[in-house]
Amino acid sequence: MTLIAPSILSADFADLGREVQRVSSADWLHVDVMDGMFVSNISIGVPVVKSLRKATDMFLDVHLMIEKPVRYIDAFADAGADLLSIHLEADMPPGIRAALDAMDKKGVKKGIVLRPITAAEAVLPYVKDVDLILVMTVEPGFGGQKFMTDQLPKIQKIRQYIQELNPDCRLEVDGGVDPKTAPLVVEAGADVLVAGSAVYGAKDPAEAIRILRGQ
Repeated sequence: MTLIAPSILSADFADLGREVQRVSSADWLHVDVMDGMFVSNISIGVPVVKSLRKATDMFLDVHLMIEKPVRYIDAFADAGADLLSIHLEADMPPGIRAALDAMDKKGVKKGIVLRPITAAEAVLPYVKDVDLILVMTVEPGFGGQKFMTDQLPKIQKIRQYIQELNPDCRLEVDGGVDPKTAPLVVEAGADVLVAGSAVYGAKDPAEAIRILRGQ
């Protein structure tokens, strides 16, 4: 089944509690954390994740767009994240391993993320050890960007790796996902779709979620 994870980056931050309820029919809630260093933008941090945890029982899918993420694994896990995903480009391999080990110790699900420039093969050292691989189909850091169709072969290749090495791993896609592009990424092998403006910009978010699921 395809899971839908609305991104609160596109929500109205003046009333996040209400905005979470607007997408309560979704499967997960995607939370973008940006540090102004790994990406140029700055978004939410630990206190907001802690507040979201109090406001909802939804699965919190926390995407860390931060340099040397091992420094913050414990804090975001303690704040209530259910899954933490880290960029392979954000640290050297020993630092990535340390971050994944820290997630293990905290009992949160583990994810790795690839920017568009990063080749599918980069996941191979980690695919057996993670619960999710996230492929970015826009450059990370800003919402509302155009979907990059040249990432579809990468999604297909990573799906092959998952099937061969870790069939329980989820394959998530984030960036420009809407009713037109969602079928493309699902066909390529994705089973979790992150959608920001396609959900929060819709008059009826529940209907938008249903359409993205292909129902």
